[in-house]
Amino acid sequence: MTGLSPGAWVARTAAVSLLASTLGGAAVLAGQAVAARNRRYAQPELGLALRATVGRSGAPVLRLVLLGDSSALGVGVDRLGDTIGGQLAELLAEGTAGRQVHLSSVGVSGSRSTDLATQVARALLGERPDVAVILVGANDVTSMRRPADAAAYLGAAVHRLRQAGVEVVVGTCPDLGAVRAIAPPLRQVVGLVGRWVARAQTSAVLDAGGTVVDLATETGPVFRADAGTFCHDGYHPSADGYRVWAHALLPAVVAAAAVKPRR
Repeated sequence: MTGLSPGAWVARTAAVSLLASTLGGAAVLAGQAVAARNRRYAQPELGLALRATVGRSGAPVLRLVLLGDSSALGVGVDRLGDTIGGQLAELLAEGTAGRQVHLSSVGVSGSRSTDLATQVARALLGERPDVAVILVGANDVTSMRRPADAAAYLGAAVHRLRQAGVEVVVGTCPDLGAVRAIAPPLRQVVGLVGRWVARAQTSAVLDAGGTVVDLATETGPVFRADAGTFCHDGYHPSADGYRVWAHALLPAVVAAAAVKPRR
């Protein structure tokens, strides 16, 4: 549900041959990796705003920044209001939260956890955000990075943000076993590795002082049941998919926002 790296799959298929042997063989896995490489995937909308203000004038301000991969940009949709950031901002501006949300994103499509250090530096330029939401992990899976290594980079990013006084909410690696763009048995392989990455992420984020939302557990069943949660490429979320994620993240983001003094 993030920027795909199919070329890496082909180059590193041998690294998962042991897993593949229990799910149909390395040759099948390699063939499916080639098929994944040749699919057409959604690309970032260049005209999509990365900054916006949502909510009524005079309401307490909340500065919200998104970091991570294509999920943080809303790849798969073409309206700000349909992105996960836009939908979170609308939810925070409504109801009991009643905040004027200054929304921004420093995410980059295709990013892995190793890329978060640069994004953190960008997020901390100028006025500090109150809450940061990080969405990352799927590209760590497709590039076959060791879960512990990927989690260590994520934990370091969370630590830097917390040291700067920013509350951090991390949506862990989503349920890659739900994506339609990947055929079985490759789908089961990436789904399994995704769960390993999510577990490692959870430990690292909690150790660094962040809050974790297990997207695979909380939203995976919805994505598996409803093809409409994916955009046309069967990989990135649709507006409905981002809405599912936004509602899963909302309680943690509201709790994080409540820690910051209202301005």
